[in-house]
Amino acid sequence: MNTEPTTTRLQRSPTPGAAARSDARDARDAREARDDQDAPDAHAPHASPRLAQRMHGVRSSAVRDLLAHAKAPGMISFAGGLPAPETFDVEGIRAATRAALDDPHTTLQYGTTDGQPALRDALAAHMSARGAATAADDLIVTTGSQQGIDLLARVLLDPGDTVIVERPAYLAALQVFTLAQANVLGLETDADGACTDRLDALRDEARRRGWRPPRVLYVVPEFGNPSGVRMALGRRQALLRWAVAHDVVVIEDAPYSELRFDAGGPPTLWTLARTIPGAAQRVVHLSTLSKTIAPALRVGWMAAPDWLRGPAILAKQSLDLHTSTLSQEVAAHYLRSGRLEAHLQAVRRHYAERCAALSEALRRRFGDALRFAPPPGGMFVWARFDDAVDTTALLPHALARGVMYVPGEAFHAERPDRRTLRLAFATVAPERIAEGVDRLAAALDDVRHTH
Repeated sequence: MNTEPTTTRLQRSPTPGAAARSDARDARDAREARDDQDAPDAHAPHASPRLAQRMHGVRSSAVRDLLAHAKAPGMISFAGGLPAPETFDVEGIRAATRAALDDPHTTLQYGTTDGQPALRDALAAHMSARGAATAADDLIVTTGSQQGIDLLARVLLDPGDTVIVERPAYLAALQVFTLAQANVLGLETDADGACTDRLDALRDEARRRGWRPPRVLYVVPEFGNPSGVRMALGRRQALLRWAVAHDVVVIEDAPYSELRFDAGGPPTLWTLARTIPGAAQRVVHLSTLSKTIAPALRVGWMAAPDWLRGPAILAKQSLDLHTSTLSQEVAAHYLRSGRLEAHLQAVRRHYAERCAALSEALRRRFGDALRFAPPPGGMFVWARFDDAVDTTALLPHALARGVMYVPGEAFHAERPDRRTLRLAFATVAPERIAEGVDRLAAALDDVRHTH
């Protein structure tokens, strides 16, 4: 890099002394002008430097804001969507780490932006074994699947573009789309997932508001966060056909798909897209090892059509060059070790037991006053009070009673349903779940007695 100062040649050449005096006067005048311009008004409050326009309207994560309360003594937290630490396969991860460090020249060096070849091969085999035929060249390794959402927003969305999300929606995705300065519309969900028969109405709503037609549709088809629902096969097919008809890119986020409590469900959108003309070029699949191996690895991946992979790689280059090579090599060794399937069976049993305990405790304590459907997998129960209970207003009373949850308001782009709440069961032992629900009921009684 050239670090020499640049100079501007004068049109005329005065004597050296005159030039020096002139330069000094010019410098003094420039300093005084800057000082006058920058001097604060003695009668005006001090203003902070201006933030970028894109930061306006971005809300902090309600889950992250609650984490400090989770450390309070005796607190029972249904708030954080964290995997149960007792399920981590520590021995398997330790062995994979040792194996990765046997080749330090690879493991501790910079890597390629799209990901370590060994990991992309292992992930392609992992997806293909589950019926989602994938080649290593289809994949980009990301720093968690959250980065995948961010990359796609960067390469697909201009300010003012329209995005459709489920209602309720994953709150960190809402953050990404807000930062992208997109207009966000919520698609209602029910027990069968996203209500695809309302997609045309949302397109009309965008037109009525003077917005551009929807450009991106973001969904979590398996055990959605926060809804916990699984999208039915017919709706998945209808969604893809609608996306083809209206030139919409579908982002399929699947961080919880391995956490099923039953024998399995419909094919992924990535798989179904191969059966619907035109759909394969419009579907992107995201997933992660955070819920199946360990979140600290920060390893996720994106399966994308060719036209999108190159731009996504360019965007990732500007963010972090590449995901941690050490984490990638550890993940590759773990996936090749053959330990994952047995580990997943144990995790599913663990979470199914806790989901059942929470469902039973909610029925026992609230009866018909709290509506919910036990999810067929994942980590969350989404519930709604029948009467006029504002779960945001209820939260301080719950914290005082020693129990936490996430109010449903956080999961809506607009018109929040304040009677809803998300309860995460993965990290709470069954015997503590019943106590936590009793505390929640006591907090509700506190609110009612104060009104």
